[in-house]
Parts: sequence; C-alpha cells; structure tokens
Amino acid sequence: MRPVAGPFPYTLIATDLDGTLLRSDGSVSQRTREALAAATAAGAAHLVVTGRAVPWTRHVLDDLGYRGLAVCGQGAQVYDAAEHRLLTSVTLDRQLAAVALAKIEAEVGPLYLAASRDGLDGEVLVGPGYAVAGPLPATPFTDVADLWSAPLNKIYVQHPDLTDDELADVARRTAGGFVSVTMAGEGIVELLPLGLSKATGLSLAARRLGLKAADAIAFGDMPNDVPMFSWASHGVAMANAHEELKAVADEVTASNDEDGIAVLLEKLVG
Repeated sequence: MRPVAGPFPYTLIATDLDGTLLRSDGSVSQRTREALAAATAAGAAHLVVTGRAVPWTRHVLDDLGYRGLAVCGQGAQVYDAAEHRLLTSVTLDRQLAAVALAKIEAEVGPLYLAASRDGLDGEVLVGPGYAVAGPLPATPFTDVADLWSAPLNKIYVQHPDLTDDELADVARRTAGGFVSVTMAGEGIVELLPLGLSKATGLSLAARRLGLKAADAIAFGDMPNDVPMFSWASHGVAMANAHEELKAVADEVTASNDEDGIAVLLEKLVG
C-alpha cells in the first residue's frame, strides 16, 4: 500500500462502472465528475474498466466526455473512446464454451443463456428465461445455434434456483479447465476466455500509456474486480461491494450512491 501524503500519489485511477462509478440510477454525480477532473489535473490518468462490452459502455463514456482508453468486456476489449475504435479484442473459443456449458448443465440442469458478440456494434443475444437488468439493449433468440453463429466475447448464464455465488462455484468446479468464470453483479455470472480478467485488459491499456501497476489505484464492487485489485497497488471497495471483494481490498469507501470514489479522491487531491 502506497502512502497518500504529499502530491497526488497515483498516476492511474481504474474505476469499474456499475455499482462503482455509476449510481443506482445509472448516472455519474457532479461531485464524482469534479473529483476525477481534479485528480486528472493533478497528473493521473482515469481508465474505466468494466465488464460491459463496448456497445453497452460507449454511451456512458460519451456522456462523461471521456476521451481516453477504456477496458471493456471483462478485459477482452481495449477501446479508444476518442477515436471510437477497438485496439484489442479477445474472443471466446466457442467449442470450449459449448463443452463448458454442457458440463455445467450436466451438474445443475438447463441454464438460461445470453451472449455478447464481438465488435464495436456486437449485439447481446438473450435466450428464453434470461433476465436482463436495466434498459440495456438486447436481441432475443430462441435457437441455440444462433448463439454460436458469430464470434463472442463471453456467455452469460443464469439458473432458476441457484444463487449467483452458487452457480459461479459450480461453473468453476465443473468447467474451470475450459473457461474462466466470474460473477460481475446480480444475475451476472459469465463464462470468459480461459485466463481472461479485468487485470488482462488493464495491464494492456496501462502499458500503452506508459503506466505501471505500482502507480495504480482501483475502485470496484464485485468479485470480477478481484484480479484488478491484485494488479493495482491499492484496491478500494465500495461500501456496497460484495464481501469477497471487501476481503481483499486495502480499504472501503462510501457506496456508489454516496459518491464513494469522490470521497476518497478528494482526500488524496487535498
């Protein structure tokens, strides 16, 4: 953990979106905007690091006037917000994903499925029974063959009875040799390319900016942020964070609805 006395101690601020930078209504408060602006004026770079793929992230970045790099798709995509283009994109091996799904379903029965297609305009396909949180755009499908018809970044799974934590645990145990599994929020258990995490994309983006993990502070709220905390010098969990993330955080700030990022940044900027 780095000291916080003196000049602003970090050159990189990595923030998750949902439950962290975004309030429950999907907005970013004026206080948080001003705190980030003050930190960047003091020499820090702000990187958004989100589980959302680019099509579900772009409108948030545009609203913020965000012009830097963003890590999207749980680390799969590095996106240049100023030029509206993908710099890197990692896709899921669909054959391995199909094997992984079969192994999970053999253990717990049929799953509700959704999938994020690769690309700047990749659709999110949603199958019968799958519940999408919020007003984010999605395309329904009924034929599972449609799921495999184009490159994917990830697959989302839900179960009618198991909790998210229970489903994620089963998925890791039965299919962890084929895909990476993470829990990114309520109803959001994801199957990812093996070895992929937010830390993967964050390290790539930081390297492009000439920045290092030792100079980074990260904010998050869910287990999918654990690798990002492991990578960064200092990990800050929101008060509303999952207990698994709080257990590995260096400190806990106020909740996303109480401007937790701003609360801490204001202290660091002085």
